[in-house]
Amino acid sequence: MNERPIVILTALDLEYQAVRKYLAEPRLHRHRAGTRFEVGEFADGRCRAVLGLVGKGNQPAAVIAERAINEFDPFALLFVGIAGALWPDIGLGDVVVATHVYAYHGGTSEDDGFKARPRVWEISHAPDQIARHLYRSGSWTRRLADGAAVPGVRFGPIAAGEVVQDSAISAHAQWVRQTYNDALAIEMEAAGVAQAGHLNRSLPVVVVRGISDRADGTKVATDGRGWQADAVANAAAFATALAEELAREPHDGRSAGVAGKAEGETMTESVRNVADGYARVGVQAGRIYGNVSIGHQPEAVLDWAAQLADLRDRLAKAHASGEVDDATCAAAEEEMIVVAESLGASAKSGKDRALVALKRLRGLLLDVVGLAAAVTSVIAAVRGEL
Repeated sequence: MNERPIVILTALDLEYQAVRKYLAEPRLHRHRAGTRFEVGEFADGRCRAVLGLVGKGNQPAAVIAERAINEFDPFALLFVGIAGALWPDIGLGDVVVATHVYAYHGGTSEDDGFKARPRVWEISHAPDQIARHLYRSGSWTRRLADGAAVPGVRFGPIAAGEVVQDSAISAHAQWVRQTYNDALAIEMEAAGVAQAGHLNRSLPVVVVRGISDRADGTKVATDGRGWQADAVANAAAFATALAEELAREPHDGRSAGVAGKAEGETMTESVRNVADGYARVGVQAGRIYGNVSIGHQPEAVLDWAAQLADLRDRLAKAHASGEVDDATCAAAEEEMIVVAESLGASAKSGKDRALVALKRLRGLLLDVVGLAAAVTSVIAAVRGEL
């Protein structure tokens, strides 16, 4: 399993539920500002996923996306939901994967009219290639309900604004279609999510939308015929299959967007922050080459036994304070017993078993950020001795 999760965000509860059904045993994670995420794993066990609800509009979408990125340090972010089609050849229920996202409300108003000045974000090359291969293989369609029609999958720009468009003849509708005539669909959140990804060292962001209406005045009728549910089911099926494919790609476990190094220079292969008492540690710097240590004794990091003992103490305190429930605490203690017994053996197979148990332990304690970080430190210490 990848050490870093993938974040999946939606705007509507209908969209949230469509994605949630693919997560095994989702667990609540409370952000300190009140936002509630759920953390679970996909059925193949390769990827941990974080699911969040942003609400309508680009601004709340940007805020919650930024919050999720900083809380979970994902290797990628997916935005999943429904949208309106801008062209008649796009079928209801089709899936649109955004190659570009237009924030189309940017512009300048002058005497001779309104001049568009949009912001544009482009999908990263690797996720785009993976999404197209997934479409060509057709493997994602196995997630569709029995007897469900296989929708088309389209790749192209999506326009994201601040209004619900439901007209083909209004001045706004005509302006969008004329100014952004290559856009396949229109919605209200993708620009905020794309901006958050861009500002976080170009975190890969993929927007997947199911077409639920034609943005032409017939939205009430198509919603009444159940197209919202069908469209979001199709989008969720494709997006979760894409998430698992993205998880199969190699990820080095470091924070996203490590800066490139000049020719002939070396860079450390890992970044490790350790704090006691649930404190958070952050380092802000420019480019750093070579080994860097701040208030840190290397021999302590490799002392897995001491870190495991410290983790036991912190687990007991979290259990006593109610942060960890009885069942989770008992399961965590069992995993720590496995870790201690496995590391007591000198063979590499024992340490391999310990690493597997530590990863299970981290999954159990993921809702308590301080404890999850402590488990990660133990994993790093054990790996340093392999």
